[in-house]
Amino acid sequence: MKNIPFLDLKQVYLELKTEIDIAFQRVMSSGWYIQGEELAAFEVEFAEYCNVKYCIGVGNGLDALHLILRAMDIGDAGDEVIVPSNTFIATWLAVSYAGATPVPVEPDEKTYNIDPNKIEVAINEKTKAIMPVHLYGQPANMDPILEIANRYNLKVIEDAAQAHEARYKGKRVGGLGNAAGFSFYPGKNLGAYGDGGAVTTNDPIIAEKIRRLRNYGSQKKYLHDVKGVNSRLDELQAAFLRVKLRHLDEWNARRKVLADMYLKELANVPYLTLPFVPEWADPVWHLFVVRTPERERLQNHLLDCGIQTLIHYPTPPHKQGAYIELDHLNLPISEQIHKEVLSLPIGPTMAPSDAVQVTNVIKRFFNNG
Repeated sequence: MKNIPFLDLKQVYLELKTEIDIAFQRVMSSGWYIQGEELAAFEVEFAEYCNVKYCIGVGNGLDALHLILRAMDIGDAGDEVIVPSNTFIATWLAVSYAGATPVPVEPDEKTYNIDPNKIEVAINEKTKAIMPVHLYGQPANMDPILEIANRYNLKVIEDAAQAHEARYKGKRVGGLGNAAGFSFYPGKNLGAYGDGGAVTTNDPIIAEKIRRLRNYGSQKKYLHDVKGVNSRLDELQAAFLRVKLRHLDEWNARRKVLADMYLKELANVPYLTLPFVPEWADPVWHLFVVRTPERERLQNHLLDCGIQTLIHYPTPPHKQGAYIELDHLNLPISEQIHKEVLSLPIGPTMAPSDAVQVTNVIKRFFNNG
């Protein structure tokens, strides 16, 4: 049996080796490595891709969300931001770093994204924003979230770290709220060769503030108007991302082929819950996440057969040591999801025959009891 990695980043590089190497040589020969022409070009190209007016490259996805909050002046003592209970901890950390308090809301158990029907009860006079996450590459249900935000005069910040090119009712994420934070961590659908991130927005004030905040609070050298940070997407990563952006749609289409195979072949497997895709959602399958009460046994069996899987995520944020003060919260849906989810291999260079091998092993596992 062939060994199947969860995601083969080396093959992703080899497929684009010529283009990536040319971009590397172009940047290295330029002698300019921070905030130069490559970053400026990428910001224009990614803004156009997301159908927004502005893109600001930053150091990583966590910084993107953190700086959005800073630019919105959210973070005074007592400020609260509504976040999903079912997400990677970075969503919560961004709120904490800004000085605000994350207020978790349980997910829709079918989509795993924040449940709009549970948001309103969490709103009070301290609430400043809602931060939905497009988890696993599937967009959150944005219309009811935006309606609630408009009614209570709240900001909406998209955590789009896993959702490059995902669409909600035909519109790409990144421009659905007041601003969005993207991650370009190497394993993302649009990944750099190191850390990287970006903010997208249609708001010129937010864009201007983040440009200043990311560069020590400065727009002109040695003049610092605010207490900023050092969070800049460098020229090399911007050049690599420009190359990869040209291939993103094709790579996401390949992921969809694999996801469709999984959905078809595993449709009737007992004790296995497959991803649910609402009619208004067009996911990009950053992750293909199944649920089963037999997760540990299934994962070990797949590994014995040479198939690597991962768990996104084994422990919800409120049960992490970083948020021990919230350990008392009763969030049973999120806790159950975290006990059962398993991410199957998926990626732009994975062969359809590999997906067949994965499904055959899973079917044999459950059919054999």
